[in-house]
Amino acid sequence: MRHHSQRIPGKNYRPLAGRPLFHHILETLSAVPEISQIAVDTDSEIVMRGLREDFPKVKIIVRPPRLCPDDVSMNDILIFDTEQIEADYYLQTHTTNPLLRAGTVVRAIREFLAGRSTHDSLFSVTRRQTRLYDQSGRALNHDPAALIQTQDLPPVFEENSCLYMFTRANLLQHHHRIGEHPFLFETEAAEAWDIDDELDFAICEFLMERAQKAQGRSS
Repeated sequence: MRHHSQRIPGKNYRPLAGRPLFHHILETLSAVPEISQIAVDTDSEIVMRGLREDFPKVKIIVRPPRLCPDDVSMNDILIFDTEQIEADYYLQTHTTNPLLRAGTVVRAIREFLAGRSTHDSLFSVTRRQTRLYDQSGRALNHDPAALIQTQDLPPVFEENSCLYMFTRANLLQHHHRIGEHPFLFETEAAEAWDIDDELDFAICEFLMERAQKAQGRSS
């Protein structure tokens, strides 16, 4: 959770549906019994103060200055983080995935552990069935001469940044959180919003406030 954000100033602690953005993902992770320790890597004093006040059980990992620039790879940050906490498996998500549900995280953990003999890592994906082209206008996943319905196209899967699971050994070996034999964990598109710009923020706020109103009417 960096203090600085290029596209949305103060994004990680900006209010979303009445609470700082980072509160939403921490409440989700706190509801997952399979997670034994939650840690937040940050250089933000605002985030650190909020963690101490509202999430005192969360371990704070202070990001060193050398890892704060925008062009630093997340894999380098994860190598540093996994030095601070010893674990058999690591799960990574982001502040910017506020619609991710605890039940989805539980399912990802259980499915990954059940298949760990054949998979060395996990990353979440969103199914896409739409006509795709490269920058030269060449069709990537369909034949333009055979205009079949999009729902009949073979699916492609977009990495959505909601969830990653890996071991430190695999991270060090490949210098990447995704190994050579990953498990593609499909998530619902409604949960997979990753806040990158103002439009994403507005959409997530609308969806979250709508869900809160619906919950209020049902209770």
